[in-house]
Amino acid sequence: MKKRKKIITVAIDSPAAAGAGTQAKLIANEYNLLYLDTGKIYRLIGELNLNQKKFNYKLVKKKINLINLAKLNKKSLLTDKVAVSASIVAKDLKIRKIVKNFQIRCAYNPPKKFFGSVLDGRDITSVIMKDAMFKFYFTASIKVRAKRRYKEFKNLKKNITYKEVLKSIRNRDKMDKNRLHSPLKKTKDSILINTSKLSKKACFLKIKAIMDKKILNGNI
Repeated sequence: MKKRKKIITVAIDSPAAAGAGTQAKLIANEYNLLYLDTGKIYRLIGELNLNQKKFNYKLVKKKINLINLAKLNKKSLLTDKVAVSASIVAKDLKIRKIVKNFQIRCAYNPPKKFFGSVLDGRDITSVIMKDAMFKFYFTASIKVRAKRRYKEFKNLKKNITYKEVLKSIRNRDKMDKNRLHSPLKKTKDSILINTSKLSKKACFLKIKAIMDKKILNGNI
């Protein structure tokens, strides 16, 4: 696929609830980039899988190619049931190929109104955007991440305990890091950002300083 010249490309990987999504949105807003939460795509497919008796690959491909990115903000995608289903479908090579093609189009050919793209997920730096201008790996302690996700669920009025969330996060980490294809890992050229003790603002300012330095020096 032909890549558009001189666009800003940002690739972010992270385990669940490490703050990558929040920071990706801030980056997108600051630099006018297309934002794609790739994990939500698998959640959308996972939700679709829950509502089907037999998995339909043609339907999945059609849904992804015609996807309205606003649909990725549906509250129904945040349930633990959908998260588990998403992790299962993410192991399917046919599904990964469909999603990969869509992700690459978003990454390297965003609408002209954007100056580039920022994608976050589990295999963005290692598979989808290997040559991204900026590559980050976000992490945080599992307890911090569980507390964040627990707070999110409580704000959504979901009946769940902290222990249940902690167990779910631990299971997600295990599945994401140990799956056979495109496992979650930090690439050597990714900048490590530990958000355990950083506020959202402090974290963003740290990222912005890194990006501005390279952009202002004309190294893009």
